[in-house]
Amino acid sequence: MTLPALFPFDNSYARDLVGAYVPVVPQAAPAPRWLRFNHGLAQALGLDAERLAGDEGLAVFAGQVVPAGAQPLAQAYAGHQFGGFSPQLGDGRALLLGEVLDPQGRRHDIAFKGSGRTPFSRGGDGKAAVGPVLREYLISEAMHALGLPTTRTLAAVATGETVRRERALPGAVLVRTAASHVRVGTFQFFAARQDSATLQRLVEHVMTRHYPELADSANPALALLRAAIDRQAALVARWMGVGFIHGVMNTDNTTLSGETIDYGPCAFMEAHDPDTVFSSIDHHGRYAYGNQPGIAQWNLARLAEALLPLMGADTDAAVAQATEAVNAFPAVYQRHWGAVLRQKLGLRPRADAPDAAPDSADLALGQDYLALLHSGQVDHTLGFRRLADVLRGQPAPWLALWQAETLAAAPAALQTWLTAWQQRLAQQGEAPAQVAERLDAVNPLVIPRNHLVEAALDAATDRGDLQPFEALLAAITRPWAADLADSPWAQPATPAQSAGYQTFCGT
Repeated sequence: MTLPALFPFDNSYARDLVGAYVPVVPQAAPAPRWLRFNHGLAQALGLDAERLAGDEGLAVFAGQVVPAGAQPLAQAYAGHQFGGFSPQLGDGRALLLGEVLDPQGRRHDIAFKGSGRTPFSRGGDGKAAVGPVLREYLISEAMHALGLPTTRTLAAVATGETVRRERALPGAVLVRTAASHVRVGTFQFFAARQDSATLQRLVEHVMTRHYPELADSANPALALLRAAIDRQAALVARWMGVGFIHGVMNTDNTTLSGETIDYGPCAFMEAHDPDTVFSSIDHHGRYAYGNQPGIAQWNLARLAEALLPLMGADTDAAVAQATEAVNAFPAVYQRHWGAVLRQKLGLRPRADAPDAAPDSADLALGQDYLALLHSGQVDHTLGFRRLADVLRGQPAPWLALWQAETLAAAPAALQTWLTAWQQRLAQQGEAPAQVAERLDAVNPLVIPRNHLVEAALDAATDRGDLQPFEALLAAITRPWAADLADSPWAQPATPAQSAGYQTFCGT
């Protein structure tokens, strides 16, 4: 009996975009072993989880076997990195193994990260270490559990090799899934080469894959730009809602699918502060928490520039249309951000204002609360979560979040806001307990606290101990679980644990 192929590959990127990649075979790991396999994701993709979790899957993920139907390739792209343009970046330590369709007909990339050198490696070793691989596993699965669009991790495999960074580290490969890996930088790569023919094919590929509703657009490039603006605005608004800081919002890390990609120097903010930066390489705070909406608009302006050659023969008209689309970003973002804040505060749209319309009063109420969190150095996550306790007539846990000096210095400001919020809720005609239930379903109790992430990664890297990783993963994939309220997973870092915290790229 012949077993079916491990992956039912249908490789549209390889078919549609010849010239946008270089075929490359992963390097075989010498002594692979499992770090973790994501059974739930494999089943959701319609794959044979039992086979993939065994020796057969391990050999594939370790680069020892190229499975039937795969077309491994390194994608070409450019990108602005911290504002400086690099005309050629590309997959320097990653490759796309192929694409599969899940039972709902949705397309997913199966890609490796850390699988060895490619023609785009630029002198790098193309490898990854256990710590960064497990960080991406943790954070991407946390983001998925929180309901945010994200790439996910199918597997993490130790290679048995040593990789050299600041010190010798155990090597690993990440197996990542994504709706696609097409980035703003992919468009920039061909725009920089004035390759309008490939740009056109790229637009068609992305529209077919991510925006089929735009198929009959009179101006496809402009329609794609507007759609990408909306998706990125929605994504960043949701990042802001959970206090997520990407850390490296380069154009090569901005996807056309609207997914979060590249969990390198990322982290979750604890004490609310718009200036929070964790990335060790972000010396000037370009990608600080509060700057993320503006950087998203900047990145989308670069997409607009790349698409200009396809927007029509009248250059002035094309520039005007693209500029209008990019300049609309703040309003689009405010609409999405307003919706996020309304949910986090339990506010339903007013009867005279449709859900799609920004509500200036509700937005101001939310922004006032964020300002209070900032001034009181209150934990972003628990500052929202504990509002439900207030509605249940138990304000003590919420008040305990505020420093004593804040309560002493500005009690009136807190009470004024609390009264305004409760009056706004009263207009909805719901019982406070009902609103509290909705708040508990939206505001997480558990996020990947930075000190816990680092402890788990250190244990796995230095001692080969995966138990802290597994325990943390189990907690962060249940972000709203009330039974975790008194657990270590729901507690903010102490000042000593958070002082000077930095994250790194892993390259």
